Amino acid sequence: MKQRDNRRRNRRAGVTLIEMLVVVTIIALFAAIVGPRLLHRGDQARVVAAKQQISDIQLALGQYKLDTGIFPTQELGLPALRLQPAGVDQWHGPYLVKDLGNDPWGHAYVYKYPGDHGDEPDIISYGADGQPGGTDLNADVASWK
Repeated sequence: MKQRDNRRRNRRAGVTLIEMLVVVTIIALFAAIVGPRLLHRGDQARVVAAKQQISDIQLALGQYKLDTGIFPTQELGLPALRLQPAGVDQWHGPYLVKDLGNDPWGHAYVYKYPGDHGDEPDIISYGADGQPGGTDLNADVASWK
């Protein structure tokens, strides 16, 4: 009698192949629907990060100008925010807490001074493709936009 009860319990404890296929199908459908949306969020996060980094650079450039009276030349570039350039006596930096890395896509930021859009320098990230212009993920993220 005990053996018969144990067999019944063991049969009920197992998972059938059909149950496993249903679970795997539900997981696959969920991944197919949610996965692309999550990947797009990562791309949007890169754009937001680039805008924030450009804003931080602009703030540091403003502090540099307050101390020295002028923005760094294009030749000095953005490294002048971390290391004192030769011949700049009123430099009281570093103006950035850590070294300026690349944009979220791994490309160097472009620094133009004098800028093409007013009296302040232009700071540009060329987006995912690293080329000027573009749309969507390849669109430029710039300080004047």
